[in-house]
Parts: sequence; structure tokens; C-alpha cells
Amino acid sequence: MARYFGFYKNVRCSKATFLWLLALPVFLVLVLTNPVWAEEQAHLAQWVADFKKEALTRGISPGILDQAFEDFEPIAQVIELDRDQPEFKLSLDQYLSRVVRKSRVDKGRDMLSRHRSLLAEVYQRYGVQPRFLVALWGIETTFGFTSGTFPVIHAIATLAHDGRRSTYFRKELIQALRIVDKGHISLGTMRGSWAGAMGQLQFMPSTFHDFAVDFAGDARIDIWDDLGDAFASAANYLSRLGWSTGHRWGREVRLPPSFDRGMIGLETQKRLSEWQRLGVRRVGGEDLPKRPDLFGSILQPGGKGGRAFVVYENFRVILAWNKSDYFALAVGILADQIVGR
Repeated sequence: MARYFGFYKNVRCSKATFLWLLALPVFLVLVLTNPVWAEEQAHLAQWVADFKKEALTRGISPGILDQAFEDFEPIAQVIELDRDQPEFKLSLDQYLSRVVRKSRVDKGRDMLSRHRSLLAEVYQRYGVQPRFLVALWGIETTFGFTSGTFPVIHAIATLAHDGRRSTYFRKELIQALRIVDKGHISLGTMRGSWAGAMGQLQFMPSTFHDFAVDFAGDARIDIWDDLGDAFASAANYLSRLGWSTGHRWGREVRLPPSFDRGMIGLETQKRLSEWQRLGVRRVGGEDLPKRPDLFGSILQPGGKGGRAFVVYENFRVILAWNKSDYFALAVGILADQIVGR
């Protein structure tokens, strides 16, 4: 034992190195006597090796793969956030008071004015009204201020390795690596949400692959820092999902006391003139617009006695972006308030 400690006495090293060497025997004992930890590490190493083989067959370069998985360890916080997704318990009014707050409306108006020229160019090309892009931007990332700080590759790899939704996230991981491999962004700066949503408007890697566009024309798609690319990518996404240029999302309405509640829901669509005949009116009591080309559905998320809305095709397109009635209503209402409707 004296000989053992004598080794440390004769070693010339920094204080930090000395402390590490001193702790090394204890660390080795813990590792060697913890078969669960060792088994988890072996499983992780095998998973990474298998994934790399698959990624190579999908065209991802070896260099990018080596960089991406250097020192990779699953991120515990990502697993916690994935597990802790409580059921939605807010009422519509509570949700809207948080999402469509006055500060966001005011900021949206400022951003609409500040980027009016760019948004007009995007509108001319894709036909999506600027107010909707600004509303989505405000709700998704508070106009770029909360776009996420997680390393996207490691966050998605954590979820792909976890097993709960591994098939989905394994595909997203391939697409995320492809984005880096094509030079759109570097590994070190590719940041996003805990689930891997990225950029000013929170695109998942597969959405990026399918809909993101190079609006700036610089052979690189930058949805993180280039607002032209970000707005155009979002507009292209909505346009290809079926956005109707010049149409609203819907509006709040008032239902008659005798309204047949069996007609509430997206499954029932009628012309506005038919809803008018059935007693549906604008929330202030005025007639519905005389638009023979518009079909709408009646929604009442809060149940009988709650706020009611007639929603059009563009509402359904927003739902394809995020499958939440509350979210789609918030986008539409925020967009309207930004332009004073």
C-alpha cells in the first residue's frame, strides 16, 4: 500500500489531475461493481454502432456521424420532458389569455410593420397572408426569442434510443443529420426544442426536408437566423397543405338556443348561407358574410354555453401544423388582433 501511494508522490501533475488520479480507484470499483451501469453503456454503444451503419446506408457521411456521436450520452432532461406531458387542463379562455396576450399582440404588430416588405414578398410567392406567419412566429418562439437551447442531434438521438417512440425519432434523426451533412447548419449551432423542433417557426427535421426553402438564394436553408428562409418555409408548408389565399381562418359566432349540437364538429361542413338559415350569427348578432364559396364547420371547444366559432378550410390547414383546436384558434385570433380585426 505504501508503494501504491508512493506512485502518486512521484507523479508531477496539476492539482485537478492529481485529484482525479486519487479518485480513480474508487471510480473503477464503482464501475466494476455496477453491472446495470455497465450493461446500459454496452447497450448504448451497440445502439450507436447499429444506427451509424444504418445512417451510412442512407448517405450520411462518416465524418458527420463521428462528430455527431462523439461523447454522446442520452439527455436525462429530454426523457423527463417527454414523460411529463400532462393532459391539457386549461379552458379555452385560460389558454387564450396566456397565448394571445396583449404584449404578444403589440409585439406582433411591431414585427408585422418591421418586416412588412419581406412578408409581402413571401405573400406574393406563396399566397399566405403576413398576419398568419407573424402569429405563428409569435406563438411558436415568441418571435424568435425562445427557439430552444437543446442540441438537436443529441436530443433526438436520446428519444430514438429511449424506445417509447423510437421509430419516429430514428427517422427524424436521419433527417437531422442530413441537414448538417448538406451544410445548412453546423452541429455546434443546431439547437432547438427538447423534441428536436428547430428554428424561428419550429420545424421538425422531416418538415424541414419536405417544406423548407432557400428564399435568400444562397444555396443554404437557414430557418434559424434568416427570416426570409424561415417565413418562406412556413408559407410553403401552409401553401402545400392547401392554404386558401385571401380567406380568413374563421370567426367567432353566436348559436341559437335551439341549435342542433349534433352538427358541432369538423365532420359537418355547410355553406355560410346554410348556417345563416339555421340561426348562426356573428358574435355581435349581425348576419354571416354572404360568401357562397365559403364552407364552414361549427366548433365549441368549451362545450354547451362556451364560445362558438365557424371555421373554414384555412383552420384545417393550421390544424395540420399542430393538431390542437386551441392552438389553431389562437393562431387565427392572434392574426386578427395583430391587424385590428
